[in-house]
Amino acid sequence: MSLPPIVYCPTDVSLKSAPINPGWVRAGAPEARNALLARSSDGTASTLLWDCTAGEFEWHYDIDETLYFLDGAAIIGDATNPPRRYAAGDVLFLPKGSVAQWRVESYVKKLAFCHRTLPKPVGLAVRGAAFAKRLLTGRAAPTPAFSLGG
Repeated sequence: MSLPPIVYCPTDVSLKSAPINPGWVRAGAPEARNALLARSSDGTASTLLWDCTAGEFEWHYDIDETLYFLDGAAIIGDATNPPRRYAAGDVLFLPKGSVAQWRVESYVKKLAFCHRTLPKPVGLAVRGAAFAKRLLTGRAAPTPAFSLGG
């Protein structure tokens, strides 16, 4: 059985206009752009490069998204967490169903690692199979620094 090749994803690619839903914009005229860098073979995971100019908007997440900030900054909060400034080097996880309030002061650029969640029964089966494989191979699962539980 051969392993899949390593796929290099350069980040110096051209970004294309990716307008924010006009109903989500709260102030200013933020202009967003993105580029798809990679997608998993099953289509449930992807990596995008995204940037945005100044403005305020809310974002409704229909996927799990992990953000790694590359440049600039954004102040982000939600109904439970007060707004906090995120800048280059910071990582933020937004689970499916989140609604985040964004305020981009001048510019922000991020890598977005997106994952489409599976229905619970399918997810449980996948985790069960992964657990059985770890038991058989003797490999421990990595422990996350933070977990949502469940």
